[in-house]
Amino acid sequence: MFSGKKNEVLKLGNINGNFATNKAREIFSRVPGVTIWENEASGIQVNVAVRGLSPNRSWEFNTRQNGYDISSDVFGYPEAYYNPPMEAVESIQIVRGGASLQFGPQFGGMLNYILKRERKQAFTFETQNTVGSYQLLSSYNAIGGTYKKWSYYVYNDSRSGQGWRQNNRYNVRNTYAFVGYRFGSKTELSAEYTNMDYEMQQPGGLTDAQFKDDPRKSYRERNWFGTPWNVFSLQLDTQFSDRLSFNAKLFGLISARNSVGFTGAANVADAIDPATNAYAHRRVDRDDYENFGLETRSIFKYALGKVKSNLAFGVRVYQAKTQRRQEGRGSTGSNFDLNIEGDFARDLDFRTRNVAFFAENQFKVTDNFSVTPGVRYENIQSEAGGRFGISGGNPVMLENETIDRSKPLFGLGLEYRLGSTNFYANISQAYRPVLFSDLTPPAVTDVIDPDLKDADGFNADFGYRGKYRDILNFDVGLFYLKYNNRIGGVRQFVNNDPSQGTYLYRTNLGESVNKGIESFMNVNLTALFGCKNTYGSLDAFASMSFIDARYTDFRTYTTTGTAPNVVITEGNLSGNRVENAPRYIHSFGLSWSTSQFSCTLQHRRSGRIFTDANNTYEPSANGTTGLLDGYHLYDLSAEYKFLEHYNIKAGINNLTDESYATRRSGGYPGPGILPGEGRTVYMSVGFKI
Repeated sequence: MFSGKKNEVLKLGNINGNFATNKAREIFSRVPGVTIWENEASGIQVNVAVRGLSPNRSWEFNTRQNGYDISSDVFGYPEAYYNPPMEAVESIQIVRGGASLQFGPQFGGMLNYILKRERKQAFTFETQNTVGSYQLLSSYNAIGGTYKKWSYYVYNDSRSGQGWRQNNRYNVRNTYAFVGYRFGSKTELSAEYTNMDYEMQQPGGLTDAQFKDDPRKSYRERNWFGTPWNVFSLQLDTQFSDRLSFNAKLFGLISARNSVGFTGAANVADAIDPATNAYAHRRVDRDDYENFGLETRSIFKYALGKVKSNLAFGVRVYQAKTQRRQEGRGSTGSNFDLNIEGDFARDLDFRTRNVAFFAENQFKVTDNFSVTPGVRYENIQSEAGGRFGISGGNPVMLENETIDRSKPLFGLGLEYRLGSTNFYANISQAYRPVLFSDLTPPAVTDVIDPDLKDADGFNADFGYRGKYRDILNFDVGLFYLKYNNRIGGVRQFVNNDPSQGTYLYRTNLGESVNKGIESFMNVNLTALFGCKNTYGSLDAFASMSFIDARYTDFRTYTTTGTAPNVVITEGNLSGNRVENAPRYIHSFGLSWSTSQFSCTLQHRRSGRIFTDANNTYEPSANGTTGLLDGYHLYDLSAEYKFLEHYNIKAGINNLTDESYATRRSGGYPGPGILPGEGRTVYMSVGFKI
């Protein structure tokens, strides 16, 4: 039920772009306000966010595939290391913050990848094979069909390349299988399995001087990353009557995150030690994930007098386990070697248990006006324990911690239809449970607040959207996002005694507000001038957003002097801009299509960003903090269809070879500036029979 909510559906078959490497800025170009991190060539991870939130592995979204979770742990570690290959995706659903009631409490909303199906033919075969700059080789192959009561779809996607930067080799494989059985016209049972495996070399970050000298260069050749990923689901869809439909998903994830590398700052050389004639030992980090869940969703149609109503409701039961092993003493070699000497310094276990239910009811007060109140109730238990570190040869144990909380969320949506357009408004509460990283002190001397609270707040939207004939399609709206109980570190004296030094106390420190304008407009110029049948379809589109994201209250603490004359000074970041939130993000494009040929020229502009909450202008020596300039990029892509079943696709990304960066990193995938790609070219040939 999306009544009164800010939502988009992207039909990838109608979009020109580099799908072989999941080029997010082309795929999401028609969605206003999407921030994208671009820091490596493979496209394995899609880093997107909306409304000035952090794009880090899309962790502010509830990220799904065909309606079920695909992230590491939805609450404790919501990072999406896996995303499906875009050549396998039929459409992408995005629902902004108003999705928090039906799909989960995330501030960003819901991001759902809907994979392809073949329902009309008994057998189809599809292949798309791509070559490109820097030894890009990609091959997508799929079969699917429907035979009597059975339906199936199986694909394999393999991709490899050297990457635009040095030391950025990658090799990735995605395999997926779907089978469904229809018991009748109203009931279907289906099963899905996804397996991904890859190895990727990480070129690391750069200092600002290194970036200006040559952004393609890399000073790390021993850093590697890989995530074997397994996701499965069993789904039941049925319609009990004309008034009641039911969907149930049993899903699970068994996966891992593995990295090995030299983790020093960008201004520290990874060099051979003359004394040992070998490199330094690398650091090995490994996570293992086991998640299982059951989610139901129903729609019930009924009437109260003359008022027609639609009730959406469902329940969710979820359990996740993460084993985190870090700071292993790895080899001095250069290959992807996860072996270590001795034990991991850090060996932690995290568990999450979740029970939730939701209900949203659309009251159609009139044929044109509807009111949709809703509620979601969450109970979440988070547990942490294990060995936090080793000090002086002795293990330092993390005191077993358990956080058990129940959280009701409320929301209200309004929609008024005016011909083929409608006004919409929505306000929905959201929250972000304490993450595993928040439960783990950065150092053995640091302390976590036992009363640490989850971040909470709300999203609000007001907009006007619709279409006029086949000429105009638009959506213009305002948004307001309140983010409370942000977590940070407070410096305190050990035993309240300055002579004993200080420690970091991790607690809730402040809040921020993101507000702005989101707008999209598409004008079909040939339809406007009445020559569409003669010259094809020429569309001009503009996706524009203006974002004002600021801290309204955030306490900070600095220390000066040495023991016993240490002084702690309190400050406040009130008025500072939220890190990684540009003031504007715009995409403009022209797209021309006929029955056989289509092409798109796109221009993306993004404003400058601060990369830390202190709003540091001057870059640090190691490149981890400092202002990042805005950028503007051009992408050109085209497709030609011939002989009914065949196609040729080609394109140029970053047409003007702009030097730019979308992020700085303090750790993985390498401290420092992470450059975006320069000019790259691709060509693809495919057919479907």
